[in-house]
Amino acid sequence: MSVIVKICGLATEDGLDAALACGADMAGFVFFDKSPRHVSLELAANLGRRVATRACKVLVTVDAGDASLATAIKALDPGILQLHGSETPERVAAIRARFGLPVMKAVGIGEAADLAIIPVFDGVADYLLFDAKPRQATGRPGGNRERFEWSLLGRIKPKKPWLLAGGLDADNVADALAQTGAPGVDVSSGVESTSGVKDKNKIAAFIAAVRGTAEKLGPAAPAG
Repeated sequence: MSVIVKICGLATEDGLDAALACGADMAGFVFFDKSPRHVSLELAANLGRRVATRACKVLVTVDAGDASLATAIKALDPGILQLHGSETPERVAAIRARFGLPVMKAVGIGEAADLAIIPVFDGVADYLLFDAKPRQATGRPGGNRERFEWSLLGRIKPKKPWLLAGGLDADNVADALAQTGAPGVDVSSGVESTSGVKDKNKIAAFIAAVRGTAEKLGPAAPAG
């Protein structure tokens, strides 16, 4: 079983280098000033050049306008745009068409009713990301160390590639993969020493846990 590993909220050279050295497939950079992982345009450009072609760069935004997206895209030169706000399916399609980049849409899940919109986003996005819906008004839709009931995902069969997020760390990611069969995982706070500060040892442990579990689980089931 091959599992995509995305390390999100990278904001320092040390954290990025650790993720790349351990074989992360995707490196996420947050452009959202309410997040402790927010990066400036200058820093994003520097980190983006450091990634080069070693991983897929993911630009993470929250309800950003076209002008802000254009500026961030110019700085980072991402391979994927991740929309982590309340963007509608129409907005997702419009962004994808305007910027000509693959789009990953995050869907917050707290209960079964939250699954209803997934088929609609499945039709307009290139990737889906299932994250825990924040239980408190943090002002941040992700990176809150919260998880949701993974068994809910047994009720859906997305056609597009998808990633599991929300409260993952090296200790629980094996269980998460075994329960969900997720083709990809996304971690941010679960590999940090303090909020917004990545820990190279936690990154290494997380990626090792994913790779080891994927090997044990064997070939992935056919999509759909």
